[in-house]
Amino acid sequence: MMQFTETPLPPLHQITTPISNPTMNKNRPWPAGFPTSKSLGSFGDANCMEQLLVHCVNAIESNDATLSQQILWVLNNIAPPDGDSNQRLACAFLRALIARAARTGTCKLLASMESAHFNLAIDTHKFSIIELASFVDLTPWHRFGYTAANAAILEAVEGYLVVHIVDLSLTHCMQIPTLIDAIANRFEVPPLIKLTVAGAIEDVPPLLDLSYEELGSKLVNFARSRNVIMEFRVIPSSYADGFSSFIEQLRVQHLVYAESGEALVINCHMMLHCIPEETLSGIHSTNSNTYSYESPSISSFRSMFLKSLRSLDPTLVVLVDEDADFTSNNLVSRLKSAFNYLWIPYDTVDTFLPRGSRQRQWYESDISWKIENVIAHEGLQRVERLEPKCQWIQRMRNANFRGISFAEDAISEVKTMLDEHAAGWGLKKEDDDIVLTWKGHNVVFASAWLPA
Repeated sequence: MMQFTETPLPPLHQITTPISNPTMNKNRPWPAGFPTSKSLGSFGDANCMEQLLVHCVNAIESNDATLSQQILWVLNNIAPPDGDSNQRLACAFLRALIARAARTGTCKLLASMESAHFNLAIDTHKFSIIELASFVDLTPWHRFGYTAANAAILEAVEGYLVVHIVDLSLTHCMQIPTLIDAIANRFEVPPLIKLTVAGAIEDVPPLLDLSYEELGSKLVNFARSRNVIMEFRVIPSSYADGFSSFIEQLRVQHLVYAESGEALVINCHMMLHCIPEETLSGIHSTNSNTYSYESPSISSFRSMFLKSLRSLDPTLVVLVDEDADFTSNNLVSRLKSAFNYLWIPYDTVDTFLPRGSRQRQWYESDISWKIENVIAHEGLQRVERLEPKCQWIQRMRNANFRGISFAEDAISEVKTMLDEHAAGWGLKKEDDDIVLTWKGHNVVFASAWLPA
């Protein structure tokens, strides 16, 4: 390990000294291709910021304190936390890199800076149920999946007297009130709704300030007000073992009610990417229900989870998630992928939240949390393991599901919803799936599946 003398630096937000000599240390040449200090303003370009972050990763991982400090000074001059969308994006990645240095012990200078000068704690807000409902309505990021999924569910459960909905969602059942409304309006005699949720992911934003039991009580009361009878249950579970205990409980419950002819709907909204996949090897669990597999290169908790869902013979599975790839074990590759996806929420926020608003602070704190999790964490602590749509499609097919198209009515509803938001949002159809876009870039996909 390289040794060096640690010199305390001022807090990051106070570092304003421009780079007067791009070489600074004759033994540490400035990375090839970097503009000189005379053109410091040109660093504001997003591509240049990305390259600076990549060089910073390499310097930190190799424990090169001098080069890390050089790049750090530049990044702090060009990426203030209250700058434009690209600057705020780069600032969030910079914070994540310093947090990584502090956690892993690489680059002692930056690690000491984190503890002595810079508070990296991300202030993630705990929402009330009313705040969260309003928050997810601000943007199509979640509403897109809600709208598409609800339309597919309504069509699939036509004619059933009992509908068992398994809600695997990071947004704490915020989709369900709209679905209850739609059921009440569509059916003269609404079916009995059994809602089961996974009692997990309590540490992943958005955070809720009430228990699932309290949430369930509110949902049951809301359903009653719409003349819909609902039962609510929570199953304690963990994404770390692929929700194995959750699946086991579902299997028991569904076998109990299978003869009654109830519909079983599995609604997966941006939670499955928290389940470990092939790049996270060597996982061991004391849970006797945990899936077993021979080799991470052959299968994973993620694939085993989907195969276990298939064994339940569900009426419908809806899978909605963000269309990006954060699974690489190579930090540079992961940073590039995250940087080229997470610019989107920073770019969109100006269209629906004013600077300085509390909701904007909550919104950007949640993005910063995601960036830190992708960059600063490893192992089971790194839960933001997004996979692109094509990979999920292959997993679903391998688990013996077949995709179905969304009805024209569903697509029309999604388009109507998008009309309520900024002009940059769009919708495109890819085979059986639909994709939410921002300025032509894929953001979120929605897919519907039946047992093959």
